[in-house]
Amino acid sequence: MSTKMTSSRPYFIRAVYEWILDNNCTPHVVVNAHLEGVRVPQQHVNSDGQIVLNIAPGAITDFFMDNDEIAFSARFGGVAQTIQVPCYAVLGIYARENG
Repeated sequence: MSTKMTSSRPYFIRAVYEWILDNNCTPHVVVNAHLEGVRVPQQHVNSDGQIVLNIAPGAITDFFMDNDEIAFSARFGGVAQTIQVPCYAVLGIYARENG
């Protein structure tokens, strides 16, 4: 009998996020902005349907990350917006300093 396991994606996202911060770098996530449940400012989505979000603690407020989503508040053009990104919409996470 096999056991159905949960997705490892949110665990990897959290681990890389913490590793980037521990190395004094700036974490960014690449998001597929056209998937259901994604709430991002559409005017900042590129022609490939992606948006890159800075998720460094100094750039955002009300940060929340669990096995289902990443959520926070950020300013775009001076306007505060609530961002919601389901973990399945995260295409990648990287440090701005070294890509």
